Amino acid sequence: MDTLLKIVRFTNKTFALWVLLFGALGFVFPDLFLGLRSWIPYLLAAVMLGMGLTLSVKDFTGVLRYPKAVLVGVCAQFLIMPALAWGLCKVFDLPPDLAVGVILVGACPGGTASNVMTYLARGNTALSVACTTVATLLAPLLTPLVFWLFASQWLQVDASGMFLSVVQVVLLPIIVGLIIKAILGHRIDHVAETMPLISVIAIVLIVGAVVAGSKDRIIDSGLLIFGVVVLHNGLGYLGGLLAARLFRLPFYDGKAIAIEVGMQNSGLGATLAGLHFASAPIVAVPSAVFSFWHNVSGPILATWFASRPNGNEGTEEAGGKGA
Repeated sequence: MDTLLKIVRFTNKTFALWVLLFGALGFVFPDLFLGLRSWIPYLLAAVMLGMGLTLSVKDFTGVLRYPKAVLVGVCAQFLIMPALAWGLCKVFDLPPDLAVGVILVGACPGGTASNVMTYLARGNTALSVACTTVATLLAPLLTPLVFWLFASQWLQVDASGMFLSVVQVVLLPIIVGLIIKAILGHRIDHVAETMPLISVIAIVLIVGAVVAGSKDRIIDSGLLIFGVVVLHNGLGYLGGLLAARLFRLPFYDGKAIAIEVGMQNSGLGATLAGLHFASAPIVAVPSAVFSFWHNVSGPILATWFASRPNGNEGTEEAGGKGA
């Protein structure tokens, strides 16, 4: 078991490299990954099942401990990132399929990697987990709604169908994970500890499948997509930090919200693109690129944040309480 846990820690630390590797493999050897495209929803469901197995009552009590900060973080998540995506699509005059892909990843909730980055940044990790949990549970409602509001001018959006998809690949697996944990208790702990490895495997396979299905368009537009994703991610960090400051939250909470807003559940974006825009595989590419890039930018930002003092409010007891 110790050996397996060492492998889990190693893959987590080198996640960005694995994403890059499998993206490159999908580009060079697309035939190896094309068959996985139909498995993308099940791969994401495995990731969400793992999230359900690792959630605890403590994660939900974080909402009660930091109500104002959680509200700011979740609202910023579903307002700032989609609005930034829409603005970037306008500024760069992106073609409809690319624009929809950028807005889709912007409409997704924060990714679980944000919790680790917040910890490394010496930010409010409990707040980060609470924001991720709430945003993910609200995703079946808010992701289709926000996506419809910002993307419908480019392509017809089936918001109700997307709602059902998010319920199936996000909400139901989390609920199943919570039920399994409630029934088995600590007997499931060893399995839960290995779930990050399953998540890494699932995400890199999703990235490989997405890249394989969009190779020709990536050749034409790869640099543009990368530039837009970098700006989207960076401006998201900045927007989250500014939102925290606007509502006078301590820097300790601001670190968590900045990282939460800037880092997306890109696996969900790629999955929804495959389910609802299968005829335009390029729609999933911004999510795949985002999956790589935010795992590069996240540690860089976390390192810089960690070097900045939290001030007198840098404790979980002080951060984000009250109105």
